Amino acid sequence: MQMTASEMGITIGAVVLGTVLTRFLPYVLFPEQKHVPDFVRYLGNVLGPAVFGLLVIYCLRQTDWITPLPAGGTRGIPELAAVAVTAVVFVWKRQMIFSMAAGTAVYMVLVQVVF
Repeated sequence: MQMTASEMGITIGAVVLGTVLTRFLPYVLFPEQKHVPDFVRYLGNVLGPAVFGLLVIYCLRQTDWITPLPAGGTRGIPELAAVAVTAVVFVWKRQMIFSMAAGTAVYMVLVQVVF
């Protein structure tokens, strides 16, 4: 099923509008002179780790922890190694993006080369 030209234009317009609103609305609602509410500061502190936790659960939800190794399963070894590398790099560097990239790289190497 293909979109018509008008549907594509509406979709692109909606994406642009959503992007512009999410990028500029905080600066309009909370200018530098205005005090940022405590609730917004709280959300700024807890949403990053909460999203990170959800990503861990999402990534591990279908991991096969039971299948024996000779039968072709990995028993979650690449996943656990990637989580461990991500945690260690985050504690070491305190950079969420860098730690996620390191964990992803370890996982991909283990899945593509080792297992």
